[in-house]
Amino acid sequence: MPTQISTFLMFQNGKAEEAMHFYISLFDDAEVLAISRYGPGEQGAEGSVQHATFTLCGRQHMCIDSPVSHPFNFTPSVSLYVDCVDEAQQDRLHQALSEGGAVMMPPDDYGFSQKFSWVEDRYGVSWQLNLPRS
Repeated sequence: MPTQISTFLMFQNGKAEEAMHFYISLFDDAEVLAISRYGPGEQGAEGSVQHATFTLCGRQHMCIDSPVSHPFNFTPSVSLYVDCVDEAQQDRLHQALSEGGAVMMPPDDYGFSQKFSWVEDRYGVSWQLNLPRS
């Protein structure tokens, strides 16, 4: 089996499953592949996500609810980068992902693409949404 690299999202607020379902609702080619939960007496909160895998646009991602509190969270220096197929998709994703989050770069032509925006979603995950030039 060849080496594989996957995005791994660690949530500290018990929101891993909610975030995962939100993300897969935004893309046609997306699904939950597997989910395991903490049981009674285990390190994490019972029923929270011990480990989950899901796909977005054919790419595998993983997430967990961390049972340990850490002094760090997500940072915009690492983000999920989406090349959108059309302006309608870029607009839809920008609206959905920025709702309850923050807009770091509003949708505009910044010279390197037709339209680009950078948002942080309500879970703290950073997304760059790009509409490439034709």
